[in-house]
Amino acid sequence: MTTAIRPPIGLDPGLLSRDDLLRAYRTMRVIREFEERVHKEFATGEIPGFVHLYAGEEAVATGVCDVLKPNDYIASTHRGHGHALAKGCDVKGMMAEIYGKATGLCHGKGGSMHIADIDTGMLGANGIVGGGPPLVCGVGLTSKVLKTHQVGISFTGDGGSNQGTFLESLNLASVWDLPVVFIIENNGYAESTSNQFHQKGIDVARRAEAFGMPGMIVNGQDYFEVREAAQVAIDRARSGGGPSLLECKTVRYYGHFEGDQQKYREPGEVERARAERDPLVIFEKRVTSAGILPADQFRMVDAEVLALIEESVIEAKAAPQPTLESLLDDVYVSY
Repeated sequence: MTTAIRPPIGLDPGLLSRDDLLRAYRTMRVIREFEERVHKEFATGEIPGFVHLYAGEEAVATGVCDVLKPNDYIASTHRGHGHALAKGCDVKGMMAEIYGKATGLCHGKGGSMHIADIDTGMLGANGIVGGGPPLVCGVGLTSKVLKTHQVGISFTGDGGSNQGTFLESLNLASVWDLPVVFIIENNGYAESTSNQFHQKGIDVARRAEAFGMPGMIVNGQDYFEVREAAQVAIDRARSGGGPSLLECKTVRYYGHFEGDQQKYREPGEVERARAERDPLVIFEKRVTSAGILPADQFRMVDAEVLALIEESVIEAKAAPQPTLESLLDDVYVSY
């Protein structure tokens, strides 16, 4: 039997150093404040294009990326800000990119839905639903052929898991024993359609058995549970064991896109999630109740992050627009 549906135990916070714990909390706080500020600024009309926020799902991106090495690769979704920040993309460069400015990570040509930063292993947010899994199969094949021991991670939503590209990628990765981990962020909605209406069988991880790979389900609001399961899957991939599928049950605080009126959600659903399933609150409670760090350490991180986000917005607004002459730069590559 190769399939496990749940990881055996939850990771003890005491197994991580204080620096690691504060770094993980800071990453989640950066994602949260980045998204809350983008939500506020988007309403002013200054940010071009579409925006899909990640707030509420911070423990997934952080728990997975904290296990990766700098030269590993991730492929993201249209809800990609959190993945990029967790993989190490520059906060100010990302904010400038969302504003479409020349100082952005993609020189203002990618925007929210197409942020990429190859130097940090971020292959790109992706406007194509289910577009990431085939990309990381390429990462896995390269790693296997060149024996670099790099791992490829794809983040996909529960809606995206119904795309043919996702299922084809699971099959290919399994047949070739690729060093890949498929992460499903199951927030319960494919855009505005509840998963009880778009999936026969709510647990996506159970599909793993059909492709001969392990499938695990974790509480996506619990950093420690995500990190433990991700460690198992990534270690397996890096050691030549092949692909795994990790499903994280999570919650998104905002609509599918900014401006989504969310009439498909139950009254009070988001408020209950914020009150009872906030991943940052869960993280802090576990660490402080274990006596590892005091609460004032977290408040210092909060203040430092708020100042960073404020600076990023000020600098993004003041940055220049891309010039007309640079329109085709970085678009075509000559070999």
